[in-house]
Amino acid sequence: MEGTRESRSRDSAWSTVLAAGGVAGTLDIVFACVYWAIGADVPPTRILQSVAAGLLGQASFEGGLPTAALGLGLQYFIATTMAAAYWLAATRWETLWRRPLTWGAAYGLLLYVVMNHVVVPLSAANRGARAPLWVVASVVAHVVLVGVPIAVVCSRRHVRHAAATRHRDQPGGGAAE
Repeated sequence: MEGTRESRSRDSAWSTVLAAGGVAGTLDIVFACVYWAIGADVPPTRILQSVAAGLLGQASFEGGLPTAALGLGLQYFIATTMAAAYWLAATRWETLWRRPLTWGAAYGLLLYVVMNHVVVPLSAANRGARAPLWVVASVVAHVVLVGVPIAVVCSRRHVRHAAATRHRDQPGGGAAE
């Protein structure tokens, strides 16, 4: 029985992290594609190739759909890693479950700083656009479309899982009578 409970908890954590990463990754890449399509007539493939440029450098822009697909995969990998980091932190600091909007916003701001001042400079990609409107929009997007969704998905799933676990652990809670 104990192994089953532990297995369910691990499955719940993974499904939560994947869901949070999927939501945040989608919102973030859709935002970037829409912003650059409207502001500079840049096609989505170019945006996705710019994500792949983190690994491939300028060569990513000559790779067509394969490097765009790589960029999309990297986008979701990065977002899922961000969600996993939040989940792990929340398992240690319970306030992250209880205040997902506040901590999600703070996490989004932290993610913006880390991505733009640590990850991108260490990658093979160029520094990217520095226009004030893009910087402000990117900060807001990281807060509203990445940090908060990750925190909310993690928090809601955690609360649901905790309630189900409490129900199962009560006498007669999980057994058919």
